[in-house]
Formats: sequence, structure tokens, C-alpha cells
Amino acid sequence: MLLAGTADGVYRISSTNAAESLDFEQALETDRCMRVRTFDPVAGAFAATQSGLYHSLDGVEWVDLGVPRDEVYSVAVSPSGDRLYAGTHPAHVYVSTSFAPESGDRECEWGELTGFQELPSRSEWHTPRHRNEAHVRSLGTHPDEPERLIAGVEVGGVHVSEDRGETWTERRIEFDARHSNDVHHVLLQGSDRYVASTGSGLYRTTDAGRSWTRIDEDVDHSYFREAFGADGRLYAAAARDPPGTWGGELGPDAALFESTDGGDTFETVSYPGEPNEFVLAWTPHDASVVAGTDGGYVLRRTDGEWTEVGQLPSSIRSLTAV
Repeated sequence: MLLAGTADGVYRISSTNAAESLDFEQALETDRCMRVRTFDPVAGAFAATQSGLYHSLDGVEWVDLGVPRDEVYSVAVSPSGDRLYAGTHPAHVYVSTSFAPESGDRECEWGELTGFQELPSRSEWHTPRHRNEAHVRSLGTHPDEPERLIAGVEVGGVHVSEDRGETWTERRIEFDARHSNDVHHVLLQGSDRYVASTGSGLYRTTDAGRSWTRIDEDVDHSYFREAFGADGRLYAAAARDPPGTWGGELGPDAALFESTDGGDTFETVSYPGEPNEFVLAWTPHDASVVAGTDGGYVLRRTDGEWTEVGQLPSSIRSLTAV
């Protein structure tokens, strides 16, 4: 089963077999769902939405976890499973050490990680498109560095904590690109190796953000939303320009790219719906890769080619297999 986070909540998808019609139903009705995620240390799935953070053990029944701010954009769990993190709009990070996934009400006590507000660039985190505020669009941990927490802020850059969120260090992407710190997602490929998808390019670090390399310079699209890695292959999709330009016959004028050398080179790949459909979400599923688009289409990579499986009635923002 797959869970799709969409513009109007979470959908359960029973099958992604291209030979069958897409079997789905809405499991949770919320404001826009920014992330659906599962984590090995804890049971069930999480949905970070603009009307709260929810948890489900079966993808059917969902419980609101009561984050102090309603607009939750990201969620992460510590490698040991003892800490649940939530990133919000405006840009704050909260932690709960009382989350018990098997309990009936799953009531959480939340505390703010106030050190995040003390970062030197904090006053610069804002954009007119988001009510002159910013949000924590991405949170991540890695089992090889269990004390480390990585946050990506739209708009505000990448920031790293080495003590589970108590204190923070800026690891901003200092490139001569207008939106390089407009961070939409940070893909953790290892404890120190990340790929950041931004409004002005795709960037890689091999030292936990102390230095960054731009890896999309041979690509003629610059607005990236989320990169994804599976079986030694790096996937990324991009629009030619930011959303304000997505008019006309081409829409976002999107493209899909794949790399087999960690991002050193990319190949442009054909897919159903291009260039009008922008791939925003990815997940591994049944020894393959499934993707979701802004138009609600579900795509599957089979034998090296992308095929359309079906369409949901809402834009797909995130995918996870359960």
C-alpha cells in the first residue's frame, strides 16, 4: 500500500500495477499535506499538514498529535525512536519525547527547540509568497550520527544541530544564485552526504553542509522540489523557473533527470505528461520507484521506463510506502 499526501489530505493507494486501474480512497481530509513519512524505529505513518501533524498505525485511522502550531511542514524521528520532531510555519522546530505509537490517544507533550531561533540569519527568513514568513520544509536524521538533526528552511537555508536540536550551526548554500537558500528538501544519502533541492539549483555536500557543490549546471531547469535516491540512482525533477511563471501551454515546463554517478552527470528522461506535469514526490515500492505529479498522476518506473498508473483527484505532494 502507498500513502499519498495531497492538496486535500492523504489518500491510500492499494495498487500501482500499470495493468490495472488505480485503486485509491481518501484516508484523511486535511489542509494541504506537505509530507507523508514512515520511520523504521516507530510503527505507522505520519502526515505533516497545514492543519496539524497526524499519525496512523494502519493508514485508515488517524490521530492529531497536537503540535503547538497548526501548520506542520516536516516531521522526523530520531534513530533510536525516542524523539519525534516537527517543523512548522512560521519556522520553528518542536520535539516530543513522550510519543507512544501504540497508545490509544497518542497524546504528545511538545517542547520548542528554541536554539533554532538563535541562528544568526533568523531575521532574514521570509518571503512575500509565504506571508513574509518562512517554514521548516525538511527535517532529517541519520543512524550513523544519531545526535545530528538537519533542517531545510524555505526560505532560510540548511542548518545542522549536533545535539538533537538544542544548538544549531548555519550550513547555508552560499552560491551566486538568487534562490539557493530557498530550500525545499534535503535528501540524506549518508551521515555527511546530502542533496539539497532549492529554488535555484541542486546542491550536494559531502561534509554535512560545511561546503556545497552545485550539480545541476548542465541542466537547463533550475527550480527543484525534491531529489530521491534508490538502487544507486539519483532522481530529480525541475521546472524551468519558479511557480509564478507557470502559465501558458507548457505549464511549469518541467523535466525529469536521472543520474547513475551520484549527481556528477544527469540524463534527461522522458515521462508521461511532460512538460506540463511536474514530479513532486517519490517512493520505492515493490522493487521499483513510484512518483507523483502536481496534476495528481501516479507514475511507475518499470524496466527503465516511466509509465502512467492513474490519477488522484488532487495534486500529489508526497508519497510513502507502508
